[in-house]
Amino acid sequence: MKSSLGITACSRRASTRMRILILNEYFYPDVASTAQHSTDLAQALERQGHEITVVSGRRGYEGGGQSLPGRETWEGIRICRVSSLGLAKTARWQRAAHFASFLLAAAWRLLWLGSFDAVVAMTTPPLISALAAAFVWLRGGRLIVWVMDLNPDEALAAGWLREGSLATRFLENVMGGSLRRADAVAVLDRFMSERLVNKGVPERKLEVIPPWAHNGAVHYDPEGRKAFRERHGLDGKFVVMYAGNHSPCHPLDTLLQAAERLAENTQIAFCFVGGGSEFIKVKGFAKANGLRNIVCLPYQPLGSLSGALSAADLHVAVMGNPFVGIVHPCKIYNIINLGIPFLYIGPPRSHVVDLLPPGAAGTWAYIAGHGEVDKVVEAILAAGKCCGVRFEEEAQMGVRFAQEELIPRMTGLVTGAPACQATNRPLGVREEVVE
Repeated sequence: MKSSLGITACSRRASTRMRILILNEYFYPDVASTAQHSTDLAQALERQGHEITVVSGRRGYEGGGQSLPGRETWEGIRICRVSSLGLAKTARWQRAAHFASFLLAAAWRLLWLGSFDAVVAMTTPPLISALAAAFVWLRGGRLIVWVMDLNPDEALAAGWLREGSLATRFLENVMGGSLRRADAVAVLDRFMSERLVNKGVPERKLEVIPPWAHNGAVHYDPEGRKAFRERHGLDGKFVVMYAGNHSPCHPLDTLLQAAERLAENTQIAFCFVGGGSEFIKVKGFAKANGLRNIVCLPYQPLGSLSGALSAADLHVAVMGNPFVGIVHPCKIYNIINLGIPFLYIGPPRSHVVDLLPPGAAGTWAYIAGHGEVDKVVEAILAAGKCCGVRFEEEAQMGVRFAQEELIPRMTGLVTGAPACQATNRPLGVREEVVE
């Protein structure tokens, strides 16, 4: 399936064809945000005439029995998938063992791939940028690190590592070294940039490029909204929705306590859509407290994602207090693009608050801190007075984060060429499960 969305391309064409390698554990057709964005980048670079190779894993983000083909050529992109242990992510040792097995398998595969003009390393799993740096040192080429989350900072903030421990010092030295050796580093917001400058990464190497919204595939869909709400018993309700990855970086305790507080209000429903390590905790909380106002649903197929997200009357974005500048609230861009009001739960010094224009707070954006259950309840009740209302000002903000605006900046960073020449070649849309 193709969309009519055009993208802007750099002036590089087949006459200056580059061999480009993308390293990330997740890629097409996976569900993770890094998979979607790395796939978008690979497609855009291929359409510019470059030769693209991807090294990724054979198992999906959600695990399970799925095992993808080891080799595949898809839309002109050569995909080399490697096996890993595929352990559950419920324990730290399982995560570590899984990551190590993937890195070892990827390193072995890289030995047989030859050299590349540019290598793009993302940050799944941790240390993949170090593997890319070693590969570039041996084979040459430019190294571009695309920081989607920052480690070991994330592990420290989550309590998985101890400050000053041997493992922490090792990770800081190895990963910090790969970032300092990179030719360019893409970060998602100014808070990430500040953290990396403090770690000794030269500011001249840093480029702030937010992760783009999937505006070619996600739009406000009135018919899909109606169908989704009818299908899941939400018709006639004011729907508060948290959609996406449920992780410790985005603690949902305050929202769940608000749902418990509003359990007797039969007009309000809380809909949790997605997956991740904390998804089972949401289900457990609802069951333990006998909450019939909570609906839990898996990730939605891309073909029905617009309808699912449009079904909300109030979206929720959450940022854990210690995680500002470490992880990024990617979901906010699709929310803004839809023009649906949202509630942000997190610290006031954050990228989400940075985005808000004067007058937005209290109209289509509501802000509360963790633990401020009363404030969250008040925000939900206030938003409920505008049930089903969309805000054009909010939707217009989404233009800044559209694919056609941000993908050319990323391709330009990879190729070293400015985004300058338009092309009408369409950007492919994938019929896969997405976040």
